Amino acid sequence: MRKSAIYLNAKWLLQVSTLITFLFFNMVSVKAQLTDTSKVNLIDSTKQLPQKLHSPRKATLMSTFCPGLGQIYNKKYWKVPVIYVGFAALAYSINFNQSKYKTYLNAYKDGLNNVPDAYTNIYNYNPEYLNNLQHYYHRYRDLSVIGVAALYLLNVVDACVDAHLFSFDVSENLSLHVQPTLINTAYNNQYRTGLSLTIKL
Repeated sequence: MRKSAIYLNAKWLLQVSTLITFLFFNMVSVKAQLTDTSKVNLIDSTKQLPQKLHSPRKATLMSTFCPGLGQIYNKKYWKVPVIYVGFAALAYSINFNQSKYKTYLNAYKDGLNNVPDAYTNIYNYNPEYLNNLQHYYHRYRDLSVIGVAALYLLNVVDACVDAHLFSFDVSENLSLHVQPTLINTAYNNQYRTGLSLTIKL
C-alpha cells in the first residue's frame, strides 16, 4: 500500500513537473513571439510613415515660370548655368543677326534707289548680293528665336523628367549582366541564339 502511494505520488509529481515545464516554455515562446511581433510592427510602422513626395508637377511649373528653378528643385544645380549660358548665346545671336539684317536691308534699298551707300560704293556690293545677305541674316535671326523657344521647352521637359526619375535607384548595387542564350520560337518549336539581359537590384 505504501509502495503504491509512493508510486502514485511520484507519478503525480512527474506529471505536475512536466506540466509546469510545458507551461514555462510556452510562456517563453509566446513572450518571444510577442516581442518579435512588436519589433515587426515597429519596423512596419516606420516603413508606413508618410514620406515627402517629389512632385513632377511642381518641378514643371517652377521651370515654366522661371527657367532653371525646376532644376534647382530637382537638385540638378549644374544644369542652371548651362541653361542660362544657352539663353545668353541665343540672345547674342538674335541681336547680331538682327543688326546685320537691318544693315544689309537698308543697303539693298539704297542700291535700288540709287542712293550712295558704303556697301555699294566702298565694298562694291551689287543689289543682288545685298539681297542675299539680308535674307541670310534674316533667316538666322528667326532660327535663333526658334532656338530660344526650343531651349525653354527643353528646360521644362528636363525638369519634369528629372522629377519623375528623382527616386529612381541608380546606385552601384545595380548591375546589368549580358550573356548568350537560346530562345524558343513559337514556330515549329525551334531554338535560336540570342542575348539575355539580366538586371540585378
